[in-house]
Amino acid sequence: MAKKVMMKNDNIGLTKKGFHGFSWTYLFFGWLVPVVRGEISIGALHLVISVFTAGISQLIFSFLYNKQYTHRLIEKGYRFADTPENNAAAAEALGADLPVGTPAHA
Repeated sequence: MAKKVMMKNDNIGLTKKGFHGFSWTYLFFGWLVPVVRGEISIGALHLVISVFTAGISQLIFSFLYNKQYTHRLIEKGYRFADTPENNAAAAEALGADLPVGTPAHA
């Protein structure tokens, strides 16, 4: 089951949800998930891969997509900004050793 962690980019002041774990949303909606999250080129790539693999890739990407999405947020400058427990769980699940931001709800 996917777990949510709030992430904040202090440079631009935006807060987004990062995810880690299995994505039921991706399993059922496939390439539309990246499109809805604003990753249009990733969604197009996943659509092409899904067509060529007759949808089998959708099952595989369900295990990978949340981690990849959150890693792309980190590359864009986002940092964990949730509770210390959620930050630690996300960092461990993602294999990340990052400084955390200020909690989003503080």
